[in-house]
Amino acid sequence: MRLFVDANIIVATLNQEYPLFTWSSRLLSLQGKRNIELYTSPLCLAIAFYFSSKKSGEKMAEKKIEMLCQHIGITTIDEKTTVQAINNKLIHDFENGMEYYSAIQHKCDYIITENQKDFYFSDIEVTGCEAFLQRLQNI
Repeated sequence: MRLFVDANIIVATLNQEYPLFTWSSRLLSLQGKRNIELYTSPLCLAIAFYFSSKKSGEKMAEKKIEMLCQHIGITTIDEKTTVQAINNKLIHDFENGMEYYSAIQHKCDYIITENQKDFYFSDIEVTGCEAFLQRLQNI
């Protein structure tokens, strides 16, 4: 099962933002367990770095991102994903469109985000950390 992890999940983990940290850190610990592969995009990593550097400073943010990248797959945002996001008239937020098509390109089964409404156009199932983890317990 492939999960695309949105920037807000990564930011909550890197910055230990409660109450989401309780769930986001558990989600990120699933890499390689129960046949789960985690992915995020370079754009999500850039967003996470920005917010982490505001809280912890650039050096610590670099270390956190480096450690994360050792345990999570990184999708691509290329010309194809960019054009798809531009051409889909249902998409009003370009960033979310690029993340969505990046997840599609890497055959992700879920998008995990705390802003599910941002992916109203998605054909991939979109859910939050807590809901996904609870569902996983029932499988």
